[in-house]
Amino acid sequence: MRSYSVRDVERILRLSPDTTRNLIKAGFVTPSRGARREYRFSFQDLIVLRTARALIDAHISPQRIRRALERLRNELPESMPLSGLSISAVGDHVVVRDGESHRQVDSGQYLLGLDVSLENGVLQVVEHPQQPTVAVAAATPPAADWFGQALALEGSDPEAALSAWRRAVAEDPRDAAAWTNWGRLLHEQGKTQQAADVYRRALAQVGPDPLLLFNQGVLLEDLGNPGAALTAYQSALEEDPDLADCHYNLARLYEALGKPQHAIRHLGQYRRLVGGDGR
Repeated sequence: MRSYSVRDVERILRLSPDTTRNLIKAGFVTPSRGARREYRFSFQDLIVLRTARALIDAHISPQRIRRALERLRNELPESMPLSGLSISAVGDHVVVRDGESHRQVDSGQYLLGLDVSLENGVLQVVEHPQQPTVAVAAATPPAADWFGQALALEGSDPEAALSAWRRAVAEDPRDAAAWTNWGRLLHEQGKTQQAADVYRRALAQVGPDPLLLFNQGVLLEDLGNPGAALTAYQSALEEDPDLADCHYNLARLYEALGKPQHAIRHLGQYRRLVGGDGR
């Protein structure tokens, strides 16, 4: 059965690793662990994560969210059905649709619309508003549309995805997630100097975002600048002390620099953060 990484969650669901960790800590999902103790999510986990975020945004009480998610998980298939999947609000009920079947999950006064499909081997999860909105004429899509287009294009047309990320940050220079994904994709394509420039510009626009700083640290390591990478990782932890992967990278970096005490401290923090579920 296929599993998904934290990066997959970010790309498919547009949930930051920080948001994902918070949902895990809240007990909404309990992902398994990979060979390196990294989180691995099932198909059900992905849908539950996205649904949990939608319900939180709708200001539903934690008790009702937990009840709805427990029942939702029981109704979800273990893998993507060929007919796709839809989770939406019908009146005051959340309904799971799988082909021709309709199953009520829970009652509640909230809005939710998720369409899930598998296209060319890529899982697509799209949220649709359940209330009509007033159409506004525009020459170009809003920033959110560029974000979605970039995510959809990464697997099939990376160059077009890079262009879409560029448009997304031009529309909203404060969108840290768009900057982070743009820099990551450049890095993955080996365009390291361009990625470095993107991270530098992003931090000037957004400020000390922990994920931007973490990605910058990874890039700086690949560029052979461990001192600058160390500073980036430390800055990331100042913004988010629970960034487990950052502790792990620092532990590895300190060990390579001959500072075992620092390495042990960060490795201990990493194990505390990823091992708190008893696995």
